[in-house]
Amino acid sequence: KTAKSGQKSRMILKMNGLEDKEIIDKIYEAGQAGVQTDLIVRGICCLRPNMPFSPNIKVIRIVDRFLEHARIFAFFNNGDYDIYISSADLMSRNLRRRVESVVPIFDKEIKKEIIDFLEIQLKDNTKACILNENIENINIEKQVGQESFKAQIDTYLYLQKKILI
Repeated sequence: KTAKSGQKSRMILKMNGLEDKEIIDKIYEAGQAGVQTDLIVRGICCLRPNMPFSPNIKVIRIVDRFLEHARIFAFFNNGDYDIYISSADLMSRNLRRRVESVVPIFDKEIKKEIIDFLEIQLKDNTKACILNENIENINIEKQVGQESFKAQIDTYLYLQKKILI
């Protein structure tokens, strides 16, 4: 609704797996409505980016030293993020055959920190790869002179700096 009215809207979804057809169709629908969508999917991903039916959708995968299990769903509407953390991946088995939980984040400082973490991950150009329309991993090529970003190290440095302040 926000994107259709010409206002800025965005989704950042982080999870280990995305295969639920109904959820994927809703993400496609949002992309077609103009919602800028960034997906960070570590494992299985059945959504096909870069297709005529999937505009405005980017999928990255980061596999590094530490195994991550965060599931974060961030929706930017009307100038602010609504953020949820979850126990569930967006997979049929999780959504239909298990008891899972989704919890909203209300604290503004924690919301900012979560968005900072997601933005750090989206900048990764060392361990991240992009998923193409054939659901193949394509290494991100760092541009000449571009600073290196490695999400796990940069998140550690972010937290270290925050603790020292």
